[in-house]
Amino acid sequence: MKISFNWLKEYLDLPFSVEKISETLTNSGLEVESVEEYESVRGGLKDLLVGEVVTKKKHPNADKLNVTTVDIGNQDLLTIVCGAPNVETGQKVIVAPVGATLFPVSGDSFVIKESKIRGELSSGMICAKDEVGLGEEHDGIMVIDSTAQKGMLAKDYFQVTRDTIFDIGLTPNRIDGASHLGVARDLAAALSIRESSFSEKLNPPKVTSFSAEGKGSEVKIIVEQEKECPRYSGLSVSDITVEESPNWLKDRLKSIGLSPINNIVDITNFVLHETGQPLHAFDSKKITGNKIFVKNVKSGTVFTTLDGIERKITDEDLMICNEEEPMCMAGVMGGFESGVTKNTTDIFLESAHFDPTSIRKSAKRHGLHTDSSFRFERGADPNMTVYAIKRAALLIKEIAGGKISSEITDIYRTPISDFKVRLSLSNCDRLIGQKIDRETIKKILNLLDIMIESEDGDVYSLRIPPYRYDVTREADVIEEILRIYGYNQIELSSSARFSMVNNSLMADSFKEKVSESMMGLGFIEIMSNSITKSGYYKDKDSLVRIMNPLNSELDVMRGSMIYGGLEAILRNQNHQRSDLRFFEFGKTYHLNNESAHNEREWLSVFITGNQPNSESWIGKNLPADIFQLKGIVSFLVSRLGISKPGVVQKPIEDDLITGQVWEILRKEVVAFGEVVPSLLKQMGIKNKVFYAEINWINVQKLLTTNKIKHKPLPRFPEVRRDLSLLLNSEIQYKDLEKLAKMTEKKLLKKVNLFDVYQGGNLPNGKKSYALSFVFQDQIKTLNEKEIDSMMKKLTKAFENQMGAEIR
Repeated sequence: MKISFNWLKEYLDLPFSVEKISETLTNSGLEVESVEEYESVRGGLKDLLVGEVVTKKKHPNADKLNVTTVDIGNQDLLTIVCGAPNVETGQKVIVAPVGATLFPVSGDSFVIKESKIRGELSSGMICAKDEVGLGEEHDGIMVIDSTAQKGMLAKDYFQVTRDTIFDIGLTPNRIDGASHLGVARDLAAALSIRESSFSEKLNPPKVTSFSAEGKGSEVKIIVEQEKECPRYSGLSVSDITVEESPNWLKDRLKSIGLSPINNIVDITNFVLHETGQPLHAFDSKKITGNKIFVKNVKSGTVFTTLDGIERKITDEDLMICNEEEPMCMAGVMGGFESGVTKNTTDIFLESAHFDPTSIRKSAKRHGLHTDSSFRFERGADPNMTVYAIKRAALLIKEIAGGKISSEITDIYRTPISDFKVRLSLSNCDRLIGQKIDRETIKKILNLLDIMIESEDGDVYSLRIPPYRYDVTREADVIEEILRIYGYNQIELSSSARFSMVNNSLMADSFKEKVSESMMGLGFIEIMSNSITKSGYYKDKDSLVRIMNPLNSELDVMRGSMIYGGLEAILRNQNHQRSDLRFFEFGKTYHLNNESAHNEREWLSVFITGNQPNSESWIGKNLPADIFQLKGIVSFLVSRLGISKPGVVQKPIEDDLITGQVWEILRKEVVAFGEVVPSLLKQMGIKNKVFYAEINWINVQKLLTTNKIKHKPLPRFPEVRRDLSLLLNSEIQYKDLEKLAKMTEKKLLKKVNLFDVYQGGNLPNGKKSYALSFVFQDQIKTLNEKEIDSMMKKLTKAFENQMGAEIR
């Protein structure tokens, strides 16, 4: 959103520097992202002067050149060699003396130097329009009015304007700042509170001189879709002359990046950026039957918009129609046939208020995002329609010579009410952390157009204008008070107070530990957007939808962590980085059966490509696999200290992964596995991806029930023994591990599977497992007899309960 400093100064006396204004706007919630200088003529005609051609004679060595002397108002005449065919004595011209910089219409700037041209000294240049950025003409030098004063600065003669443009990063909730008057309102409020020397009030242009000057062609307005169009105001202006706008108006528009078109269209654009209220001008001759209908039309109706593109309208698009056909896509873009042309003499001016949802859907449906739709989508001010149309009509009368030929027709059957909020000053003090003077609070509310209806002790009953769509609760009002008062004016306490709520601090501590551990394992932490696209999900009923999405790719809150990680993998893959290890802490969002929102917190883990550091001179790259992920999951569960009650492993196969779910104390803690190929194909990912998600809510619950006990480092050595077993194929390692730990609970510390063999000389339906067992006693060194006794117990258990054969 571009805001002109000169434009702001039309409504406020601002005796402050650009830096001060920029800082004040940013600290008030309208962040200034950049500041740039604007000149109505490129280069500002700096160092160029008005001169008079005193003499002219043919160049002795060139037929097409002349040697002139030019008076620029000082005692010495400049000798300038000129090749223009139209140069004559007595002309007033624009002169670039030696050292001046020229900024031509096209090409780079260049500096005038003293030089010899075919043997004759030239100490400057007589300029053409295109050479100084004033036009495209290059058929001769630019001759100006004979009354121009010699030596006068060219920038003063052409009244070059300079301006400072603030580029404001407007957040979606601050549509009230999408106009110069809106920004000036905030600026006046902030400066009035923070600067003792400033007491200016916002001074918007007056429209009290508005009046109808006679009866023109009456246009009847019929609003059929009142929900989509709560308010529609219109009037007729006759006998206009459509032509180029005056320089001041063109400069205003060009300074904020708009291209002037003609005086009528320029006025509607000017009022839009002044007030925030979109307007549209129709050629009255195109309004068949002198009737305006605000309605839906039949789906499939072909309509050509101002950009010359034919579009098929749906029965959900709100249209502005005459008796025969649509003329405008309401709040989005006008029609190609009904707009103002150079032959237009009478216009009908529209100033309406449209439902944000309706406009957003139409704009998104047709891929049209205009200045009008930008404002209507976010909530324009319904109370601005009449003021804006009066302002535009008066400007048209002044600039285009028209006359206001009808009264304003204002259809507003169900006025949009102000928001009503009760503000407790004690709550205000508590949330801000400092007591603000009550008179200051009242002044802030008044400056922001928030009316105090009544006071009951320290409770105010407030009425908030409907253009502040984002201020509907007490907390919103307190935020308004604080941003205008100034965040930097709140004193910091010398002490800090906090309370431990449940186990959140402990969980955060474990988050840090897990993050450190994951980075130590070579993982990179990522942060994905919590807003994503609904097209990823098959079950859309449980998704939390965005009421006003910016585009179709960001229309729901994420229901799973997997898609953000896969998007990150795809981006890296497209940049030739395929060996990736990511993790992310984040939330997912869901609707329950009662349509209430709930959030779930997760730790997600992604592995793809080759294992880290697996390429070396003694071996090939090792691709990532499910067992690598399982080892990391096991490490995390162990690191969190929640595995002691025992882990129940169950298979899982769904639309996302094929793998396992682990439960602890009947709480699902982690699901992990290989991402299904169909999803990877849908995302465009070439390599296998292995994914795990840890339910952090359940982890927090287990952190409070499972106590971690610390023991001193063992003083006595570990002893390892290996065992090779021939087993039925359906027996899994987890069953063997569980049985081993049940058989020897005291001294068995670790069980590990280090070899698996199947096929070859083994009988059908059999496989060979090689297991290692680590024993350790905390009070003495184990002897051979004790070790042999434990191995016999394990062997007997495997034979009797698993049908194992010892190899």
